[in-house]
Order: sequence, then C-alpha cells, then structure tokens
Amino acid sequence: MSKALESFEQRLQQELGGVVIGLQPVVRALAIAIVARGHVLLQGAPGLGKTLLSKAFATSLGGVFKRVQGTSDLMPADITGVHVYDAERKDFTFRHGPVFADVLLVDEVNRAGPKTQSALLEAMEERQVTVDRHNYPLPPNFLVVATQNPREFEGTYPLPESQLDRFMLRVDLGYPQRDDELAILARYGNVDAHSPGTAQQSIDTAVLDAARAEVEAIHVAPELSGYVVDIAAASRSHAHVSLGLSTRGVLALLRAARISAGMRGGDFVTPDDVKQVAPLVIPHRLMLASDAVLEGVTEQMITQRLLDQTAVPR
Repeated sequence: MSKALESFEQRLQQELGGVVIGLQPVVRALAIAIVARGHVLLQGAPGLGKTLLSKAFATSLGGVFKRVQGTSDLMPADITGVHVYDAERKDFTFRHGPVFADVLLVDEVNRAGPKTQSALLEAMEERQVTVDRHNYPLPPNFLVVATQNPREFEGTYPLPESQLDRFMLRVDLGYPQRDDELAILARYGNVDAHSPGTAQQSIDTAVLDAARAEVEAIHVAPELSGYVVDIAAASRSHAHVSLGLSTRGVLALLRAARISAGMRGGDFVTPDDVKQVAPLVIPHRLMLASDAVLEGVTEQMITQRLLDQTAVPR
C-alpha cells in the first residue's frame, strides 16, 4: 500500500503545527473529516484557538476560507446569499454568500436561531444551496467547521438532532496543558496570532486525492462491520438513551475507522480503530433520557460503556 493516508496526516500535522500548539488530536480529526468529505463540530470555551485553527486549515489546503458569526439575528440569506436586482442588466443576479468556500467556519453556531441553523442542512448534506428555486453547487472540497459553546452558556440554543447528525465528528476542546500554554505564550506573546505571517504552504490537491483513493483499498471484514452495527444497536436500546446512533452515524463510524486505519499505516480495519474514533463520532449523536441527565450521566460515559459491553470480533 502507498501509505498516502499516513503521509497526508503527517503533512497536515506539520503544516498546522507551525500555527497551533497542542492540538494534534484535533488536527487528526480534521484530516479524517476532509478525506471523508465530512464536517466537524468543535465544542469548547471561547479563546482556545478554534478560529485560528480553521483559518490555518483552509490555508494549508490552498482553499478559500470564509467565516460566519452566529448571532440571534443572523438570517439564512446571510449564509447562502441572495438575488439582487441589477439595474444595468435589468435582471436579478445572485450574490454568493459565505457558504461558497472550501472551509466555512460557523463560529458559535448555537447562538444562531433554529431557522438559520437549518440553512446549513442542505449545504452540509447535498453540497449545494437552493435560493429562489435555483440550485447552486458548492466547491468539491466544501467542509464546515462549526464551533459551539457549552450549552449552559448564556444565549445559546441546542442544535437540532438532524443537524448534529450531519456533523461527522465532534471534538471537545479543553484548556491546553501547562507546557503547551507556555509554548503559546512564547510564540504569540508579542505578535498578532492572526497576522499574514501565520499562513502555511498549501498541500497539493494530488496528495488529498491520493489519500481518498487509498481508503477504498483498506479492507473491512464482515465481522468488523457487524461489530459497528452491534455498537449502534446497543446505543438504541440503552436505558439512558432516548435516541441512539442513526444509520448515518453507523456509516460515519465505519468511514472514520477506515481512514484512521490507513493513517496508522494499516491495510485493514481493527476493533481498536473503531474504538479510537468512536468518541469523535458517537457522543453528539446520542440523545439522553431525562433520568440520565438527573443522574449526571454524559454522552461520553455512555459511549465508553457501549465499547466496553459490545463483544469484540475475534
């Protein structure tokens, strides 16, 4: 095997490592998402480098970066675009919104109202937007990186289940380790972190294409597919879960495991590959029962229990 997936992740880690510090697991998640043509939800407190990471990610891929700030008065047309009348041409022309980008950062997506959040659904699933009965395709490498404040923050709305399910991965960001934070101070203490000097050399699109092509060659045994389905079935019957893993979630779990196997240099998927990506794929898709919330049970705890209790194929 050519090890294109392994090479792509190493290159991305190298490029983004020159901008952000201590976020190697997040960079790996972004690498999985872009190969799988998925989308990523970053959850964490403000000020942890999510915007800088997203901007550097787009630059490293040589793509167009656009940003939308989630607010309570944000309208769907502010994302998709709108038709405006051109007096010279005596016709309506379409003004593209920020969704027409390679990497779209939707900052604090859960501060936007449900109507605006739903404007992203078609774009994320079908890679197109429909405005005034006209369909407009999005760039082939279109990827949404949305950031979300924890739910207990003031002025936030819980994301609809259908939208959460369209994020392939969710990454929970915590505060950096002491050594990493010292390194951040040393690098950015006296400079502007968003200055043009942070731009990275872009990765050739052929490298990404080769990584995507290699995924098809990674073997998935029938027993491994059964293992993934068993995990999903266990989530649907769990006492603390009111809505378990969807079929879209099952597909995302297997795709992520397949890509993760290739990034470690493997030719086939193992149960350990599934266990490694499960905390990124499963928790945000689980809707907890009311008694689970009262008992302090979290989606992450249930995900670990599902992995512990589901029989591993031999």
